Amino acid sequence: MEFDLMARGSTWAESADLAKRLEGAGFSGMLVTEASQVPWMMIAAASMAAPTLDFSTGIAVAFPRSPMMSAQIAWELARNTQGRFRLGLGSQVKAHITRRYASLFDRPAPQMKDYLLAFKACLRAFRREEALHHDGPYYPLSLLPEQWSPARHDYEDVKVDISAVGPYMVKVAGAIADGIHVHPMHSMPYIQNRLPPGLVEGAAQTGRDAAAIDLIVPVFAIPGDSPEERAAGVLRCKTQIGFYGATPNYSFQFDDLGYVGMREKLRVHLKSGDTDALVALIDDEMMDHFGIVARWDDLADQLIARYLGKASRVVMYLAEESIRQNPDNLGKWSEIARAVRAAA
Repeated sequence: MEFDLMARGSTWAESADLAKRLEGAGFSGMLVTEASQVPWMMIAAASMAAPTLDFSTGIAVAFPRSPMMSAQIAWELARNTQGRFRLGLGSQVKAHITRRYASLFDRPAPQMKDYLLAFKACLRAFRREEALHHDGPYYPLSLLPEQWSPARHDYEDVKVDISAVGPYMVKVAGAIADGIHVHPMHSMPYIQNRLPPGLVEGAAQTGRDAAAIDLIVPVFAIPGDSPEERAAGVLRCKTQIGFYGATPNYSFQFDDLGYVGMREKLRVHLKSGDTDALVALIDDEMMDHFGIVARWDDLADQLIARYLGKASRVVMYLAEESIRQNPDNLGKWSEIARAVRAAA
């Protein structure tokens, strides 16, 4: 099981410095999310500083870019990282796609399916396996003159993963994607009971083995040897759970765990801006479902117990904040990284 860190917006120099330190600490990889910055330049800078680290977008927003643009970027990053880059894509939500990016947002699962098929058609054309041709409902592609086709290289098996929460997008992942980015707000009943049927059904549609699809799992992991040391991380985690749980896309997980009506309660406080009341609704039992709060020496064992045999990669969602707040914490994260990666 690989052990990664989720990185957020920073300068290229800061990204390179973080990657070099993670590589030395025994991390497997670094994911860069697309929020206030695009991820590509951060990954390029980081990969040059850390030549053995894996890189991915976790996630990049798909629909504002054509599949050709995404394929060209992924192709170039795969070449220059010697195959250590895989593309992670997500649909985002309608308001952002239409009002922030001025792009098309239709039915997200069918649109993502067509996007992935178009993306893979681009890769086949880049490998000179066939002329570019994808006759899909959203992204028809049919023109790639030789002089516009990127140069071939030794790392042409470019992996593409998608984020998925609901059953329709999970089926798309099972049918086409190389991996699935699980949402950081997840419980083990979700991973064990909700995900597998959709992955298996999707994989069966295209004659694939669902077991070969990588599960990339961001984790709300909060280490610390005292309540005081864990306090900032716990607050951050509870705030995230409250924010995500107030939206319909994620709230079904509360129902699965017996917290019926929780979404409506959270939504009231989110709309009013009462963060304290929002956080107060997330009790310790709920925290145990959606995160791991543990002493430093116990965190690796808890990660292994929860995710080994299920996740291909675990991604520490809040570790960058922990390291920036106290640089000495990197040594503690290093011990956890090496223990998790060594687990059989």
